[in-house]
Amino acid sequence: MRAAAWGVHLLTASSAPAGLLAMLATIRGDAQTAFAWMAYTLFVDSIDGTLARHFEVKRVMPTVDGARLDDCVDYFTYVVVPVFFVVQMGMLPAALAAPVAALVLVASLFGFGRTDAKTEDHLFTGFPSYWNIVVFYLWVLEWPGWASALLLAAFAIGVFVPIRYVYPSRTTTLRPLTISLGVAWALALLWAIAHLEPRPKTLVAATLLYVAYYFALSFVLTRRRAAGRLS
Repeated sequence: MRAAAWGVHLLTASSAPAGLLAMLATIRGDAQTAFAWMAYTLFVDSIDGTLARHFEVKRVMPTVDGARLDDCVDYFTYVVVPVFFVVQMGMLPAALAAPVAALVLVASLFGFGRTDAKTEDHLFTGFPSYWNIVVFYLWVLEWPGWASALLLAAFAIGVFVPIRYVYPSRTTTLRPLTISLGVAWALALLWAIAHLEPRPKTLVAATLLYVAYYFALSFVLTRRRAAGRLS
């Protein structure tokens, strides 16, 4: 059990060097490799919590705080790496690049620092810093720089708005449907990354249906929770 617990922690930690490799690929202008490494970190984050609970990592290794380790890695891979991609790849107007990047970095710090970032009923509070996903859509769909800046700023402000967002692997409401659709969505994006040139805009645009489902379910659960009717 102790070896398994170490394995789970090392799996989580492996996202840090993967994030560095994504940044190095970005410096080379290799968007496909950068997104492939970002996808790896997203995959790790989607399974390490489940593995940690299965192997009772908190009980077996109480001296290592897995949640803190996860937050450190996630801030780097979900925030710093995609923000670096946006700036390095020139996706924003020159005058807006630094201020928008700073806004995203600082807002996300406060998001990760919230004591209620994850609620007891397994929802995220405020926009949960899915910047790697946002940046992927902006890149593939080739949004204009000013529109990308506005969207990034809007989501950064959304970190402070107390909307509750679905935690895909743990939110109980419609969890089987959410996970099934999420797997199909992830497979479609992996195919898109593997065939990034020319940019598969039609496929990637179609996957926004899952994004719409995610936001719609999040808003419904927020309203139900506010009304005290969330089971």
